[in-house]
Amino acid sequence: MRSDAELVAAFREGDTRAGNTLVDRYYGRVLGFFRNKVPTHASDLAQRTFLGCFDGLGRMRSDDNFRRFLFAVACNQLRKHYDTSRREGERIDYGSVSSADLDPSPSRIAASHQEQQALLEALRRIPLDYQIVLELHFWEDMTAPEIATTLELALGTAKTRIRRGRQLLEQALAEQALAPGVRESTIGDLDGWARQLRDQVRAGQISR
Repeated sequence: MRSDAELVAAFREGDTRAGNTLVDRYYGRVLGFFRNKVPTHASDLAQRTFLGCFDGLGRMRSDDNFRRFLFAVACNQLRKHYDTSRREGERIDYGSVSSADLDPSPSRIAASHQEQQALLEALRRIPLDYQIVLELHFWEDMTAPEIATTLELALGTAKTRIRRGRQLLEQALAEQALAPGVRESTIGDLDGWARQLRDQVRAGQISR
């Protein structure tokens, strides 16, 4: 199987099949990124992300990689979407407003366990800046340095958002009305439930 770097190089040389392979490899993951934030616009934004990514590959730094570049474009598309839908003169503070505040439509990701559903809902209830960082950390296995590069943050800021995001996530879980034992199970193994969600999203098992 060709690496992302090999496919990017081939696409730059005019091999459209290489681009199609990259789309096949990452489409489900990009769609999942949007489905837990802007459910009704997820497909459109995923398409815009790939178009923007391929149009901008010439700007991708030699020390960067395709996945980080792709999710940087996805984050920009998300903010553009919110910016165009806000009222004139309104400023969105992504450090305090959540994706559920901005789009109350239910997530288009269907979980197979109560713990997974609780985690998805809690992610939508924390400020968007923290939701994005945690989902990149949980679902894309990005380290703090990778997140800092993707989101153009200082490394210390990325580390702080991961740490503070987990605290906010636990608080959001604690505020949910959950069946006995579900809250404790979810908080007790956040990383494990997040990994299960990641694997199912990538396999296309829980997207609808």
